[in-house]
Amino acid sequence: MAILFALVARGSVVLAEFSATSTNAGAISRQIIEKIPGNNDSNVSYSQDRYIFHIRRTDGLTVLCMADEGAGRRIPFAFLEDIHQRFVRTYGRAVHSAQAYGMNDEFSRVLSQQIEYYSSDPNADRINRLKGEMSQVRNVMIENIDKVLERGDRLELLVDKTANMQGNTFRFRKQARRFRSAVWWRNVKLTIALIILLLVVAYVVLAFVCHGVLLPSCF
Repeated sequence: MAILFALVARGSVVLAEFSATSTNAGAISRQIIEKIPGNNDSNVSYSQDRYIFHIRRTDGLTVLCMADEGAGRRIPFAFLEDIHQRFVRTYGRAVHSAQAYGMNDEFSRVLSQQIEYYSSDPNADRINRLKGEMSQVRNVMIENIDKVLERGDRLELLVDKTANMQGNTFRFRKQARRFRSAVWWRNVKLTIALIILLLVVAYVVLAFVCHGVLLPSCF
């Protein structure tokens, strides 16, 4: 069996524990959590003979397990994360005021079941491996996003160029409308001038004819 003992504690106050074998793991675990420095979130491991004590501390809640040396780190820490989520989901804010071993009667059964699962069920390792692969994919995605953000100056430059192109297009269209309007008015003026010129020529010709060659017939 890979995992032999587990407990959940608030600071140094043990709220629930379970041992799958007769050892002094409980006493050693309590000494460990009393001597863990600081209050920051952390994942650490301590060795004792051929056993490893794995500790996960998150938001003031400490979850600890003792596992065989050959169990590695992936399965024990996956177990600790699972226990932490189950404990918080079950008891919520009550963990901040509970008395020592206040959840032991109920939650020790959960510890027993999950120890059995993570120690003997091969699906546990498959799930953990899948979680690790998903985490790697997520990290790659984040890395790609960071690379894009590093090119922010280039993106801003591209946006500026696009804005300039749009502005130039707008000015070109405005100038084109003005040019078409000017050409239209010029054509109108030329047409009017041509009509006036034709009328003047016609008048001159008619006047010349009437007063010159055909003067008697005009009167």
